[in-house]
Amino acid sequence: MNNFEKVKGYLLNLGYDIISEDEQEQLFIISDEEEGLLNVVVDCEDPILIVEMHLIDLKDEKPDFYKQLLIKNRNFVHGAFVIDEEGNRLLYRDTLELVNLDENELEGTLNALKLVISENYTLLLDYAQN
Repeated sequence: MNNFEKVKGYLLNLGYDIISEDEQEQLFIISDEEEGLLNVVVDCEDPILIVEMHLIDLKDEKPDFYKQLLIKNRNFVHGAFVIDEEGNRLLYRDTLELVNLDENELEGTLNALKLVISENYTLLLDYAQN
């Protein structure tokens, strides 16, 4: 079984809605709206699996906000807040090794993302609204 099929099986077993998939690009878009996961990119970029979700658009450079994000990164079990190459979007991103990936690892990363969203909802909302 290839990595794409392995990851697809894990996502289905874990109950995620696969919104779209592209076998040629080796990626999935998944959602679990009840848990706050919207359009999560799950990308099999051998040798790693990338899990990434757009959280908010960044409109102003606010050093205090960025400092808060970096401090929060220290406490995350999996993944981190990251900024895209253009500096316009705040994302959550985690990477896992594909060679020995198991369902529990993927579940842990997605659960960590849910926790990041729930624990930082107010911070992100306040930034997005101001």
